[in-house]
Amino acid sequence: MQLEVVQDDITRLDVDAIVNAANTRMRGGGGVDGAIHAAAGRALLEECVERFPSGLETGQAGWTHGHGLAARWVIHVVGPVYDGSGGNRHLLQSCYRNALAVADSLIEEHALTSFTVAFPLVSAGIYGWPREDAIDVQVSTLTSTPTRVTKAVLVGFGDVAYQGLVDAVARLGR
Repeated sequence: MQLEVVQDDITRLDVDAIVNAANTRMRGGGGVDGAIHAAAGRALLEECVERFPSGLETGQAGWTHGHGLAARWVIHVVGPVYDGSGGNRHLLQSCYRNALAVADSLIEEHALTSFTVAFPLVSAGIYGWPREDAIDVQVSTLTSTPTRVTKAVLVGFGDVAYQGLVDAVARLGR
């Protein structure tokens, strides 16, 4: 899988799917979640209510259509709140693994030959995950998980996150 790092608004990216860092209720929220719901329009909330009446558990993923977004699909993941020690890091890793699994199911279902997914730094905002570790989890999990996704776009929000992602990908030699 090819990795690309950008500093951009994830809601404007013309990719197959964007990943939404959602909350367990799946009804919109702040940060990336709020921005995606605002850009996609009310139909996204309606589909979330229909497809996920009980929401999603932390670490899990599911998809909806993109509605008003350039992306055809939104892959929703529920990241963990940082516990102060990183003892729940496995839940953050599972967000990325499960997002790729959902993407793979979309690829198979629609017989696609290429697929690009844009990822924010899950849990690195209001959920308090330390940025450096969130970057490490994102890059290491995406590069170690078998997938049919052809390209992952890592979206850095702000200069510090963007540069951290650029440095992490450079260390991989990609």
